[in-house]
Amino acid sequence: MNRVIYILFSMLITLIISCDSNTKTKPQQPETPIKTPETVIKPKKATKSKTILFFGNSLTAGYGIDPVDAFVGLIEKRIDSLNLDYRVINAGISGDKTAGGFSRVDWILDQQRVDIFILELGGNDALQGVDPASSEKNLQGIIDKVKAKYPATKIVLAGMEAPPNMGDDYTGKFRAMYPRLAKTNKLALIPFILDKVGGVPELNLKDGIHPTEEGHQIVAENIWTILKPLL
Repeated sequence: MNRVIYILFSMLITLIISCDSNTKTKPQQPETPIKTPETVIKPKKATKSKTILFFGNSLTAGYGIDPVDAFVGLIEKRIDSLNLDYRVINAGISGDKTAGGFSRVDWILDQQRVDIFILELGGNDALQGVDPASSEKNLQGIIDKVKAKYPATKIVLAGMEAPPNMGDDYTGKFRAMYPRLAKTNKLALIPFILDKVGGVPELNLKDGIHPTEEGHQIVAENIWTILKPLL
């Protein structure tokens, strides 16, 4: 009797093991082949290998409006629409003067390689009556640092005008430093970044200094005219 029970028990165990092995599923095979790194579509910005950096003050930062509607954002949209191999970085800080720019440019340059450096500073110097000779020295210092860090970088200098209430002597000296710097350093020059916008009430915010969205569209065109040949 015990032998019969043992035989039946052994048969039951064998049957359970057999059923269990038949019900186990094999690892699923992928429905489609795994993509190789060459065929994977990367995020749009990750494909950009070159960099345009806007280095400036509140104008560059897009004070008073959505940054995407300011001239840096508008330039970025145009570059993306043309599928150009550039990403755009906005390094504008409201209130920054040329001295501040000189102090912080090293840190900015350490963050990423820059292929085109657009220098927009000096407006706040003029508003506060900083000696144009001092402003010019700071701008030259920024240019020197960019060239030392990345010798192949193309630099665009954005010209600015001092307000007329500063007097003819001051405004004349201030205006002259931009073309002089551009000539000395062989830079591309935007003669006056606020051309057709500065002094036009309907194209500026209530402060009379910062462009509206429409004003930024005109500024973006002023920049694009000089930037396009460098791309």
